[in-house]
Amino acid sequence: MTINHNYYIDLAFQIAEKNLGRTRLNPSVGTIIVKNDTVISSAVTSCNGKPHSEFNALKNLKNCAGATLYTTLEPCTHYGQTPPCTNIIIKKKIKNVFYAFEDPDTRTFKKAKKFLKRRGIKTKLIYSKKNSKFYQSYFVNKKKSIPFITAKIAVSKDYLTISKQSKWITNETSRKIVHLLRNRHDCILSTSKSINNDDSLLNCRINGLNNNKPDLFIVDLQLKLKKKLSLNKYLKVRKTFLITSKNNLSKTLSYKKLGYKIIFINKLENKNDFILLYKKIYNMGYSRMLVESGLTFLNNLIRNKMIHDLYIFKSNKKLGKNGKNNNTSYYLKKVHPKLLKVNLNGDDLFKKEFNHV
Repeated sequence: MTINHNYYIDLAFQIAEKNLGRTRLNPSVGTIIVKNDTVISSAVTSCNGKPHSEFNALKNLKNCAGATLYTTLEPCTHYGQTPPCTNIIIKKKIKNVFYAFEDPDTRTFKKAKKFLKRRGIKTKLIYSKKNSKFYQSYFVNKKKSIPFITAKIAVSKDYLTISKQSKWITNETSRKIVHLLRNRHDCILSTSKSINNDDSLLNCRINGLNNNKPDLFIVDLQLKLKKKLSLNKYLKVRKTFLITSKNNLSKTLSYKKLGYKIIFINKLENKNDFILLYKKIYNMGYSRMLVESGLTFLNNLIRNKMIHDLYIFKSNKKLGKNGKNNNTSYYLKKVHPKLLKVNLNGDDLFKKEFNHV
């Protein structure tokens, strides 16, 4: 009988997707244990990155000798805060190991296959073209030591980003997709101008995800963030950082008393400034960042080529005189994104992937 390895690999990716954006600097990995053509265990990397999925899938199994392990990423071979996953694979007498991608971490890269084979465990890389972009953010993390940067913006059919009559431009379905996007990132980057204008919460207001509040970074170079905002009530349960270049002791102390944490930078004008900020955020333990800002800040990111993915939610209605922009829409119109096949009840969702960060 021919075993459909890709079926089990795909199943492992479906499980890995559950914690995408919630495992900090470790990747979200899915693992399936199969014995006698039956899935006997499955697991995902724990929130905050440990324990790993292989350990989670195997730790409570008692009769798994001779089983096959499918995992989305090469099992780790090094000691970190936890022992290597290859240890428990050997201990539980797994017979076969199949994985979809090699781990770019130099402590593990291409080592699992050799290590396990020496112990009589058949090990094979089965590349998954279907899931080829799943670890795109992790590969960026390892190569550049910066978070993977996703940006999103909502526009009307005539490319206006502000409605004079309503807080919203796109419909409720589009807004739910935004909440799902937030759930896939461990932090959000915004600006004091955007938050002051909208009194934004920037959390996940959708059933099942209500408790997930990605940490928040607010670019506030001149310390103009309002003191009375809706997000203030979450400062004790959600890390919120003010990024500023203004060294004003009395102002920073007042923000600290409210619960904000202060990050000082020199400036934020060119690509090098953004890279330094991104590296600082990555070194704080964040791997996936969603940018939610107005058009001015987004234009700056596009001009400086500081985005990996851009999502454009486009309404099917024109705003005309009932809408406006605080900055040019030239850069958005110049972008040529791909229309995603998603049913948004009239709205369209476009995605542009950049490869230049």
